Amino acid sequence: MINIKENERLEMLNHSCAHLMAQAIQHLYPQAKFWVGPAIEEGFYYDIDLGDEVIKEEDLERIEREMKKCAKDAKNIIRHELTKEEALEKFKDDPYKIDLISRMDENETVISCYSQGDFTDLCRGPHVANTKELKYFKLLKFSGAYWKGDSNNKMLQRIYGVCFDNQEDLDNCLKEIQEAKERDHRKIGKEQELFMNHELVGSGMPLWLPNGAIIRKQLENYIYEKEQKLGYLHVYTPCVGTVDLYKTSGHWDHYKENMFPMMKVDEEEFVLRPMNCPHHMLIYGNKLHSYRDLPIRIGEFATDFRYEASGAVKGLERVRCMCQNDAHLFVRPDQIGEEFKKVVSLILDVYHDFGIKDYKFRLSLRDKEDKEKYFDDDQMWDEAEAKLREVLKDLGVEYFEAIGEAAFYGPKLDVEVKPAVGPEVTLSTCQLDFLLPRRFELSYIDSNGEKQTPVVLHRAIFGTFDRFTAFLIEETKGAFPTWLAPTQVKVIPVNPEYQGDYGEEVNNLLLENGVRSELDNRNEKLGYRLREAQTSKTPYTLILGDQEKQDKTISYRLYGEKDTTTLPQKEFIQLIKKEIDEKRLREKR
Repeated sequence: MINIKENERLEMLNHSCAHLMAQAIQHLYPQAKFWVGPAIEEGFYYDIDLGDEVIKEEDLERIEREMKKCAKDAKNIIRHELTKEEALEKFKDDPYKIDLISRMDENETVISCYSQGDFTDLCRGPHVANTKELKYFKLLKFSGAYWKGDSNNKMLQRIYGVCFDNQEDLDNCLKEIQEAKERDHRKIGKEQELFMNHELVGSGMPLWLPNGAIIRKQLENYIYEKEQKLGYLHVYTPCVGTVDLYKTSGHWDHYKENMFPMMKVDEEEFVLRPMNCPHHMLIYGNKLHSYRDLPIRIGEFATDFRYEASGAVKGLERVRCMCQNDAHLFVRPDQIGEEFKKVVSLILDVYHDFGIKDYKFRLSLRDKEDKEKYFDDDQMWDEAEAKLREVLKDLGVEYFEAIGEAAFYGPKLDVEVKPAVGPEVTLSTCQLDFLLPRRFELSYIDSNGEKQTPVVLHRAIFGTFDRFTAFLIEETKGAFPTWLAPTQVKVIPVNPEYQGDYGEEVNNLLLENGVRSELDNRNEKLGYRLREAQTSKTPYTLILGDQEKQDKTISYRLYGEKDTTTLPQKEFIQLIKKEIDEKRLREKR
């Protein structure tokens, strides 16, 4: 979807359309008072106080009709400039505008507002010249929004919309919005019973249901096997650490605002861990190492906790409790290039297996002027950044640089993936770190018998299992490849009374061969049970009638297809086991 904020004309159109909507609302709800109405990446919104009135779905069409009337009036949109005193007088009956004006910088001697016919609002602009330019718009949704984003303040009503220069662009946008709704992992997650949230557990704390847990376990098994073959050593560490641990690592100074609050137990101060590197540093430092031991690759599927603002929390994509596919590679300086290449190769291997093709590499660097966020050691940073550029050049990987996006302890390579809908997401990352090994006084004995400090590569291939699962749900629309699907086969006897026993025989055979199979022996019509299997997006639906029972065969139908294929039991078992073992992808529908 196009980013409205990246197109000057579209941003102006959408900002003007927000005012058009406010004018229409003022006509329909004379008591309405308005907070702010900016253009945003997806269009525009306005926050409104309607008193006791509550916006409903059917009200959006009514507001749209009034907006079209206002647009047809073809009123010029006129800018007025006021002094602060004049502005306070003009908007004296509007507490929201008074609040805005009162908080303006004293040096801001000129305050602007815009008028169109009978509507005037405080605004910096700019706007289109006339309301007749606002023809192609659509109101999309509404929600509640606290005044100033503060939950202690009054709840206002926020209405979202979008505006374009022509009908074709608007139609394309609405198609993308509909596609995004159909792919929304929260919607699919609820329909397929993959995960849930509950207010008693807390915002951003998803509960993985049995179906979702199967997917997550398969992902864990998949990446564990990959890492095992590459020599990773997996560990388990606690979900908490002392404040002193994070003071030693530097996270307390640089990351404290993203942590959950400190808790005191006996005489110790603990926090829920936001990342795993401090724990892994201690594991490395648990014994003496020779240069021959390196590289040492410590991996963990670790649950971490980070404070996300409530407005940013979203399903599995943005959570406060997450499980990272994390690892820390302790290497000699001469091993940095080779190990970094291996990490990038693993990322590319995984993306190939999952059919991820649209991605780009971002080299995240420090902002040299920011001495607060980044550890102040120019030589360390210059060395680390030069090393990553050198490795990427050797790999022949195209990348772009992002200043100010590095971790506080070192530069990193992020992989930005373009999903089926929506903006790019960062899945994989690999960070170079010269700092934390120093802070934890880590060492190895070199070939001359002298102590040296290792370098650490922080890397996550899936990122978090939570976000990667959300990505997969939306990519597949919930139609997972057979190896990942919670239920791989649905066994449906045509008539449970006559073929139910054969259904049980086939179901048990599949289970014995490691296939996740379910028997639907309910006393429901065949058509109903078949539709339900399709709705659940089960990869294989088996239809067993008298002929199949007599011949000991299996008739199956693939998800999304109408044709039925019949095979002997043994051949079907071989077919589906091969598909699962090879982790074949399914065609996107």
